[in-house]
Amino acid sequence: MKYAEISSLAIEELKEKIKIEQENLRKLKFAHTISPIENPTKIKNTRRLIARLETALNVKGS
Repeated sequence: MKYAEISSLAIEELKEKIKIEQENLRKLKFAHTISPIENPTKIKNTRRLIARLETALNVKGS
């Protein structure tokens, strides 16, 4: 997601999206631990997406 798309989301949508992406990250890390996943950059991209979402949430919250 681009930051423009993220910033257009409501606070509740941001919170929900963060929960979903954190769960997705947990699953990716677990799968990668068991056997290397095909594209390990998915983990990095998911972490960055979570950071973008949390940043947008902090901006809207203040």
